Amino acid sequence: MRKNRFQKVFLALLGLLLLNPCLKAQEEREYIRKGNRLYKKSEFAGSEGMYRRALTQDKPAVDGGFNLGDALYKQGRYNEAADEFRRATSSSSDDKEKQAESLYNLGNSLLKEQKFSESIEAYINSLMLKPENMEAKYNLAYAQDQLKKQEEQQQQNQDQDKQDNKDDNKSDQNKPEEQKNEDEKQDQQQQNQQQSISREDAQRLLDALAASEKKTQEKVQNEKAAKAKVRVIKNW
Repeated sequence: MRKNRFQKVFLALLGLLLLNPCLKAQEEREYIRKGNRLYKKSEFAGSEGMYRRALTQDKPAVDGGFNLGDALYKQGRYNEAADEFRRATSSSSDDKEKQAESLYNLGNSLLKEQKFSESIEAYINSLMLKPENMEAKYNLAYAQDQLKKQEEQQQQNQDQDKQDNKDDNKSDQNKPEEQKNEDEKQDQQQQNQQQSISREDAQRLLDALAASEKKTQEKVQNEKAAKAKVRVIKNW
Protein backbone atom coordinates (compact mmCIF):
# COMPACT_ATOMS: atom_id res chain seq x y z
CA MET A 1 0.00 0.00 0.00
CA ARG A 2 2.78 2.42 0.93
CA LYS A 3 4.64 1.47 -2.20
CA ASN A 4 1.66 2.37 -4.36
CA ARG A 5 1.26 5.71 -2.62
CA PHE A 6 4.95 6.45 -3.10
CA GLN A 7 4.70 5.63 -6.80
CA LYS A 8 1.68 7.91 -7.22
CA VAL A 9 3.48 10.80 -5.51
CA PHE A 10 6.59 10.20 -7.61
CA LEU A 11 4.60 10.11 -10.85
CA ALA A 12 2.74 13.29 -9.87
CA LEU A 13 5.99 15.15 -9.21
CA LEU A 14 7.48 13.84 -12.44
CA GLY A 15 4.40 15.04 -14.30
CA LEU A 16 4.76 18.52 -12.81
CA LEU A 17 8.40 18.67 -13.80
CA LEU A 18 7.58 17.68 -17.36
CA LEU A 19 4.63 20.02 -17.51
CA ASN A 20 6.51 23.09 -16.21
CA PRO A 21 8.55 23.75 -19.42
CA CYS A 22 5.36 23.40 -21.46
CA LEU A 23 3.58 25.94 -19.29
CA LYS A 24 6.50 28.35 -19.58
CA ALA A 25 6.52 27.94 -23.36
CA GLN A 26 2.79 28.64 -23.47
CA GLU A 27 3.26 31.71 -21.27
CA GLU A 28 6.00 32.99 -23.57
CA ARG A 29 3.85 32.50 -26.68
CA GLU A 30 0.98 34.31 -24.96
CA TYR A 31 3.19 37.33 -24.26
CA ILE A 32 4.29 37.38 -27.91
CA ARG A 33 0.67 37.13 -29.11
CA LYS A 34 -0.35 40.00 -26.84
CA GLY A 35 2.63 42.01 -28.10
CA ASN A 36 1.62 41.32 -31.69
CA ARG A 37 -1.93 42.53 -31.07
CA LEU A 38 -0.65 45.77 -29.52
CA TYR A 39 1.84 46.19 -32.36
CA LYS A 40 -0.95 45.96 -34.94
CA LYS A 41 -2.78 48.73 -33.07
CA SER A 42 0.41 50.87 -33.31
CA GLU A 43 0.77 50.67 -29.51
CA PHE A 44 4.49 50.08 -29.83
CA ALA A 45 5.49 50.88 -26.23
CA GLY A 46 2.95 48.36 -24.96
CA SER A 47 4.08 45.72 -27.43
CA GLU A 48 7.68 46.33 -26.34
CA GLY A 49 6.70 45.49 -22.76
CA MET A 50 5.06 42.21 -23.80
CA TYR A 51 8.04 41.16 -25.92
CA ARG A 52 10.41 41.92 -23.05
CA ARG A 53 8.33 39.72 -20.73
CA ALA A 54 8.52 36.92 -23.29
CA LEU A 55 12.30 37.24 -23.31
CA THR A 56 12.52 36.71 -19.54
CA GLN A 57 11.72 33.01 -20.03
CA ASP A 58 14.47 30.40 -19.69
CA LYS A 59 14.80 29.73 -23.43
CA PRO A 60 13.07 32.57 -25.23
CA ALA A 61 12.08 32.12 -28.85
CA VAL A 62 13.77 34.08 -31.60
CA ASP A 63 10.46 35.78 -32.38
CA GLY A 64 10.54 37.64 -29.07
CA GLY A 65 13.84 39.38 -29.78
CA PHE A 66 13.02 40.00 -33.43
CA ASN A 67 9.63 41.51 -32.58
CA LEU A 68 11.16 43.58 -29.80
CA GLY A 69 13.55 45.03 -32.38
CA ASP A 70 10.56 45.93 -34.56
CA ALA A 71 8.79 47.66 -31.65
CA LEU A 72 11.90 49.68 -30.79
CA TYR A 73 12.39 50.59 -34.47
CA LYS A 74 8.83 51.93 -34.67
CA GLN A 75 9.55 54.14 -31.64
CA GLY A 76 12.57 55.63 -33.39
CA ARG A 77 15.02 53.91 -31.03
CA TYR A 78 17.17 52.64 -33.88
CA ASN A 79 20.34 51.95 -31.93
CA GLU A 80 18.50 49.72 -29.43
CA ALA A 81 16.64 48.05 -32.29
CA ALA A 82 19.94 47.26 -34.00
CA ASP A 83 21.17 45.53 -30.82
CA GLU A 84 18.07 43.33 -30.73
CA PHE A 85 18.37 42.41 -34.42
CA ARG A 86 22.02 41.47 -33.88
CA ARG A 87 20.99 39.14 -31.06
CA ALA A 88 18.19 37.72 -33.19
CA THR A 89 20.69 37.08 -35.99
CA SER A 90 22.98 35.14 -33.66
CA SER A 91 20.19 33.09 -32.09
CA SER A 92 18.59 32.22 -35.45
CA SER A 93 21.67 30.67 -37.04
CA ASP A 94 19.74 27.42 -37.67
CA ASP A 95 16.91 29.25 -39.46
CA LYS A 96 18.22 30.95 -42.60
CA GLU A 97 14.91 32.71 -43.30
CA LYS A 98 14.76 34.38 -39.88
CA GLN A 99 18.45 35.16 -39.98
CA ALA A 100 18.05 36.87 -43.36
CA GLU A 101 15.11 38.93 -42.05
CA SER A 102 17.05 39.87 -38.90
CA LEU A 103 20.01 41.04 -40.99
CA TYR A 104 17.68 43.01 -43.28
CA ASN A 105 16.08 44.80 -40.32
CA LEU A 106 19.52 45.35 -38.82
CA GLY A 107 20.51 47.08 -42.06
CA ASN A 108 17.41 49.29 -41.87
CA SER A 109 18.19 50.31 -38.28
CA LEU A 110 21.79 51.15 -39.15
CA LEU A 111 20.64 53.08 -42.21
CA LYS A 112 18.42 55.25 -39.98
CA GLU A 113 21.46 55.92 -37.81
CA GLN A 114 23.39 56.94 -40.96
CA LYS A 115 25.89 54.15 -40.34
CA PHE A 116 26.04 53.45 -44.04
CA SER A 117 29.07 51.12 -44.14
CA GLU A 118 27.59 48.86 -41.46
CA SER A 119 24.16 48.87 -43.08
CA ILE A 120 25.69 47.87 -46.43
CA GLU A 121 27.39 44.91 -44.77
CA ALA A 122 24.10 43.85 -43.14
CA TYR A 123 22.19 44.04 -46.45
CA ILE A 124 24.85 42.04 -48.28
CA ASN A 125 24.80 39.32 -45.61
CA SER A 126 21.00 39.24 -45.78
CA LEU A 127 21.03 38.91 -49.57
CA MET A 128 23.52 36.07 -49.38
CA LEU A 129 20.87 34.13 -47.44
CA LYS A 130 17.86 35.46 -49.33
CA PRO A 131 18.91 36.82 -52.75
CA GLU A 132 15.31 37.33 -53.95
CA ASN A 133 14.64 40.11 -51.40
CA MET A 134 14.13 43.09 -53.72
CA GLU A 135 13.69 45.55 -50.84
CA ALA A 136 17.10 44.58 -49.50
CA LYS A 137 18.59 45.17 -52.96
CA TYR A 138 16.96 48.59 -53.21
CA ASN A 139 18.08 49.60 -49.70
CA LEU A 140 21.58 48.33 -50.41
CA ALA A 141 21.82 50.56 -53.50
CA TYR A 142 20.43 53.51 -51.52
CA ALA A 143 22.93 52.96 -48.67
CA GLN A 144 25.81 52.77 -51.15
CA ASP A 145 24.69 56.05 -52.75
CA GLN A 146 24.42 57.73 -49.33
CA LEU A 147 27.87 56.47 -48.33
CA LYS A 148 29.34 57.94 -51.53
CA LYS A 149 27.71 61.32 -50.81
CA GLN A 150 28.92 61.20 -47.22
CA GLU A 151 32.51 60.51 -48.27
CA GLU A 152 32.38 63.28 -50.88
CA GLN A 153 31.09 65.74 -48.28
CA GLN A 154 33.81 64.74 -45.85
CA GLN A 155 36.44 65.26 -48.56
CA GLN A 156 35.02 68.69 -49.38
CA ASN A 157 35.12 69.66 -45.71
CA GLN A 158 38.75 68.54 -45.44
CA ASP A 159 39.69 70.48 -48.57
CA GLN A 160 37.92 73.57 -47.24
CA ASP A 161 39.73 73.31 -43.90
CA LYS A 162 43.07 73.08 -45.70
CA GLN A 163 42.21 76.13 -47.81
CA ASP A 164 41.11 78.10 -44.76
CA ASN A 165 44.41 77.29 -43.02
CA LYS A 166 46.37 78.41 -46.07
CA ASP A 167 44.42 81.68 -46.23
CA ASP A 168 45.05 82.34 -42.53
CA ASN A 169 48.79 81.73 -42.92
CA LYS A 170 48.91 83.91 -46.01
CA SER A 171 47.06 86.71 -44.20
CA ASP A 172 49.58 86.63 -41.34
CA GLN A 173 52.51 86.71 -43.73
CA ASN A 174 51.11 89.76 -45.54
CA LYS A 175 50.78 91.82 -42.35
CA PRO A 176 53.36 94.56 -41.88
CA GLU A 177 55.93 93.87 -39.20
CA GLU A 178 54.68 96.80 -37.12
CA GLN A 179 51.11 95.44 -37.22
CA LYS A 180 52.30 92.00 -36.10
CA ASN A 181 54.17 93.56 -33.16
CA GLU A 182 51.11 95.63 -32.25
CA ASP A 183 48.89 92.52 -32.29
CA GLU A 184 51.31 90.69 -30.03
CA LYS A 185 51.35 93.65 -27.60
CA GLN A 186 47.56 93.72 -27.45
CA ASP A 187 47.43 89.99 -26.78
CA GLN A 188 49.97 90.32 -24.00
CA GLN A 189 48.07 93.26 -22.44
CA GLN A 190 44.82 91.30 -22.49
CA GLN A 191 46.51 88.34 -20.81
CA ASN A 192 48.03 90.57 -18.13
CA GLN A 193 44.68 92.27 -17.53
CA GLN A 194 42.95 88.91 -17.12
CA GLN A 195 45.60 87.77 -14.68
CA SER A 196 45.36 90.97 -12.60
CA ILE A 197 41.57 90.76 -12.48
CA SER A 198 41.83 87.15 -11.32
CA ARG A 199 44.18 88.15 -8.51
CA GLU A 200 41.93 91.01 -7.36
CA ASP A 201 38.81 88.84 -7.31
CA ALA A 202 40.38 85.67 -5.96
CA GLN A 203 40.07 86.54 -2.26
CA ARG A 204 36.53 87.84 -2.69
CA LEU A 205 35.57 84.62 -4.44
CA LEU A 206 37.09 82.46 -1.71
CA ASP A 207 35.28 84.48 0.98
CA ALA A 208 31.96 84.10 -0.85
CA LEU A 209 32.46 80.36 -1.20
CA ALA A 210 33.31 79.99 2.48
CA ALA A 211 30.18 81.94 3.51
CA SER A 212 28.03 79.86 1.17
CA GLU A 213 29.49 76.63 2.56
CA LYS A 214 28.76 77.77 6.10
CA LYS A 215 25.12 78.54 5.23
CA THR A 216 24.77 75.17 3.53
CA GLN A 217 26.10 73.32 6.57
CA GLU A 218 23.75 75.26 8.88
CA LYS A 219 20.80 74.41 6.61
CA VAL A 220 21.70 70.71 6.63
CA GLN A 221 21.97 70.66 10.42
CA ASN A 222 18.60 72.41 10.78
CA GLU A 223 16.96 69.92 8.41
CA LYS A 224 18.42 66.99 10.34
CA ALA A 225 17.10 68.45 13.59
CA ALA A 226 13.66 68.97 12.08
CA LYS A 227 13.52 65.41 10.78
CA ALA A 228 14.46 64.03 14.17
CA LYS A 229 11.39 65.69 15.67
CA VAL A 230 8.95 64.13 13.20
CA ARG A 231 7.00 61.15 14.49
CA VAL A 232 5.21 58.77 12.16
CA ILE A 233 1.99 57.28 13.49
CA LYS A 234 0.89 54.03 11.86
CA ASN A 235 -2.63 52.73 12.07
CA TRP A 236 -2.27 48.94 12.15
